[in-house]
Amino acid sequence: MRAPNILRKMPLLKTTAVLAIATGLFVTPVAFAADTLPPPPPTTLSLSATGEVSATPDMATISFGVVTSGKTAADAMKANNVRMNAVMAALKAAGIAAKDIRTSSLNLNPQYVYKDNLPPQLTGYEARNQVTVRVNDLSQTGAVIDATVKAGVNQIDQVGFGLKNDDAVLDQARQQAVATLQSRAQLYASAAGLKVKRILMIEEGSPNVVRPPMPMMAMRDKVSAGYEATPVSAGELQESVTVSATFELQ
Repeated sequence: MRAPNILRKMPLLKTTAVLAIATGLFVTPVAFAADTLPPPPPTTLSLSATGEVSATPDMATISFGVVTSGKTAADAMKANNVRMNAVMAALKAAGIAAKDIRTSSLNLNPQYVYKDNLPPQLTGYEARNQVTVRVNDLSQTGAVIDATVKAGVNQIDQVGFGLKNDDAVLDQARQQAVATLQSRAQLYASAAGLKVKRILMIEEGSPNVVRPPMPMMAMRDKVSAGYEATPVSAGELQESVTVSATFELQ
């Protein structure tokens, strides 16, 4: 008769053990999570600064063209080829290497006359050959312009100035930009009662070159007026680099 009593007590013991285990599982995760909370995010400061350096150009690029017309497309192209060959010979005589001469565009277009209430009337064709030349000796820029005009160039589009190698100038601009960033970061941190701990991120934008304007109309007037040398002034270039950085403060 004792066996039934033992069977009645066993479920109670088992139930107690399960409750104890369940209670432990409930308390332990809370204590574990409290011990491993993530630290607060760092205080950061993001800034941008531009470094700018002036430089004297040591090269020039000239964009010009030969424009001819004819009653037929073949006539217009033939006349253009004759004049352009003379221009190429003049460039070679002026010391311009073949690698510094690039054809930028070649166009052949019909020419029409438009009259009221009448269909367009074809009057001929126009051929246009555009060339860009690099002049490595800056002092010869005016002489090269004059030589090409005498050889047959009848359109000058642009004269630009630049540097053969601008790496050293851009590096100066980069150093200037970074120095400005660090100075400003120290200023902002001090104003907020903090200190600069380290740079978290630094990024460079695209370098920018500001070239002086070229008085093209004045130059064309002098060429057409028969001056022996076209005066060309290179001025100065402004090379700049913008740098962005994120600082951690403490």
